[in-house]
Amino acid sequence: MVEFDPELRFAQAPVARLATVTPDGMPHLVPVVFAVSDDVVYTAVDAKPKTTRRLRRLANIESNPRASVLVDHYADDWTQLWWIRVDGTAAIHRTGKAMQIGYDVLRAKYSQYQVVQLDGPV
Repeated sequence: MVEFDPELRFAQAPVARLATVTPDGMPHLVPVVFAVSDDVVYTAVDAKPKTTRRLRRLANIESNPRASVLVDHYADDWTQLWWIRVDGTAAIHRTGKAMQIGYDVLRAKYSQYQVVQLDGPV
């Protein structure tokens, strides 16, 4: 039996759910692509279709930086189910080294970022 490595499973997951809190205390959950580097989870606002660039998740982080990221695996064989949640403090980077690291690790994980432009904050 292969040993379950939660850090590896988390980092290799193709999609996660980002949970933030609205200013009035309501949970807000969105699917995100992400990458991990040095125990930091990076996700970006990119050129994928959205109704606005002023995203609720960014407003939430600005007012309350507490956040959770959840990855999971579902299978009809319930012995194969797993989930991993990371709780922490989020930050928005619109310039600088953290933004560049985010772009670099996201491009390395997702080949789609060779075509889809990364031009927003991480």
